Formats: sequence, C-alpha cells, structure tokens
Amino acid sequence: MLEIRYELTRTPKKKPSPGDPLPFGTVFTDHMFVMDYTKGKGWHSPRIIPYAKLSLDPAAIVLHYAQESFEGMKAYRTPKGSIQLFRPEKNAARFKSTNERMCMPVVPEDDFVEAVKALVKTERDWVPSKPGQSLYLRPFCIATEAHLGVKPSDTYEFIIICCPVAAYYPTGLNPVKIYVEDKYIRAAPGGTGYIKCGGNYAASLISQETAESLGYGQTLWLDGVERKYVEEVGSMNCFFKIDGTIYTAPTVGTVLPGVTRMSCIELLKKWGYSVSEERLPIAGVMKASRDGKLEEVFGTGTAAVISPVGELRYEGEVARINGGKIGAVTQKLYDTLTGIQWGRLPDDMNWTTKVC
Repeated sequence: MLEIRYELTRTPKKKPSPGDPLPFGTVFTDHMFVMDYTKGKGWHSPRIIPYAKLSLDPAAIVLHYAQESFEGMKAYRTPKGSIQLFRPEKNAARFKSTNERMCMPVVPEDDFVEAVKALVKTERDWVPSKPGQSLYLRPFCIATEAHLGVKPSDTYEFIIICCPVAAYYPTGLNPVKIYVEDKYIRAAPGGTGYIKCGGNYAASLISQETAESLGYGQTLWLDGVERKYVEEVGSMNCFFKIDGTIYTAPTVGTVLPGVTRMSCIELLKKWGYSVSEERLPIAGVMKASRDGKLEEVFGTGTAAVISPVGELRYEGEVARINGGKIGAVTQKLYDTLTGIQWGRLPDDMNWTTKVC
C-alpha cells in the first residue's frame, strides 16, 4: 500500500459552474499525484501536491528521445452523488505493458489504481454532476535523467493530472466523417502501435491535417505492411457491422487494446452478436457499401465512448453509412456503456470501482 504524503493547496482555484463550458483538456484541478523512480531504489516518495509546472533539465531524456507513456480514463458522478471509475485495473495493465515496451520501470498495477483513487478522492468536488460530464484523468510517466544519449533513463516521474470535461457531443451523438489514409502508416509489426506513447500520436498529425482539409473529422489507418486491412481511427478503435456480423481489427501488435473496445466486444457477445476479430480489408468494406451491406460503423474510446461514423472516403470513393444516421447497435452500446459508467444502469458486468 502506498504511503502517500498530502500537501494540499492553500489557494484553491474557482471551480467551474454547472453552466460553464468545459473544452476538453483545458481546465485543470487543484492537485496532482507525483511519484519518483531512481535506479537502484525503485519507486518512492508518492505524494499529492498542488498542481504546478514541472521542473525539467533541458537535457531530460523525455525531451530528446521520447521515453514516456500515458493513459486516459475518467471518474463519474452517479445520480446518488457517489464517484466511480470504469475498469481502472485495465488501464493499469495497459500502462504496465506500455512501460515494458518503452524500457521504463513498471508501476505496480495495484499502486496505479490506488494512486488514481487517492487523487480522485482528493479532487472529488471537481467531479461534475451535470449529465454527460466527468473528470478526465491523465496518468503519465516521463524519463527525467539529464543525458544526451540514447539509453533508458535512470530516473522517472509518474504523474497523474485531471480535468473536468463536458459531454463529448454537446448537441447529441452525431455521426462523423472518416478519411481512409492510403499514403502514411500509423504502426508496423514489432513497433509501438499497441501501446500508448506520445510518438504514435505525433506521427498521426499529418494525416489528421489532410483529413480536415478534405472536410473529414478523423483518419482511419490501414495496416503498415500491405496497406489493405483496416486498423484504428485516430485515437479510437473501429467497428464495422456488415451483413449482421460485427468486425473489429485484432490487437496483435499494431492496434491499441482499448478498454472501451474490450467492453463493447463483451457486451455484443452477451447480446448474441457475431463478433469477428479477423483482419478486414478496406476493399471489402467499400464493396459492402456498394452492395448495401455496410450497416453501421463506429469508433470506441474513453473520450467519446462511442462515435458513430456516417461516411468513409477511400481513394476518392465515398461510402455513406445508414443514411448518415446513428445505427441501432451503436446507440445501444452508447446507452449501455454510459449508463453503467454514470451509474444510471445496474453494473451487472462488475466493471465499476467506487471511490467515495
């Protein structure tokens, strides 16, 4: 069990009012969790301290060789006023996997969850109560040793910050338009596509700009070897309902094993749907559209939970899905997951963890 030292702020910030806008990732709470790692000593000095700027040496390894990792998760306020997390142990396990791949010290999974719970409990007054709003949590780890040389750092910091966020779709669950990238790749076998590290996202920005210039909101990435199989959408996993069967890319090294993705698969199988995790060619998706068999497409992730897709563009061909409207399965998944997360529906999957 962590022996957390608490140093609470003497100058708390003004908390947002229920009607204030909460643009994603812009308003931060009063405190943050910090824990240090020193080679030969291990993780030590866990503490919750006032939110503040970090002090890094200009030669810190994270700044030059991108040795870092991160997670994304949320805390939810239920109708009864209690606060809960959604499958935090899965984030802890994925964070462990990321750190192992990045040659970084592993944060014990129990310690990860305990740190998250301690910070959320400290910041409980920051968890919004308005429907659809939540407290977004960003655990991350950075290499802090001052050394200009490509090697694993001898020192690290594990930090958690949080910010209240509004409903991802303030005007409703509107389908997005997706551009299929056919020039650049996101990940290749043996690389870092299955983990959450910043380099994956920095390398995707060029395609995002291309998509936006064409009037599309997200990029669907293809595999990095043959560039023919669908993988994931920007910061989301992707699902395709074709002629009654639901397809999603396998998480075999190039696709992030999303917690929401995992939860959707479990729900779909519980409801009796056939779910395939075999590789799906983009040509097959476009043919299904031409044949009238592409019934629904949706993305899954922590931020939006479920993001319906109304249009795909690949090599100049446009596939329009379900008349540009959200599909029945997509809506049911969204309603069920958000119902469990915010405590509006009973958690018969045993996915939530109460904080306070």
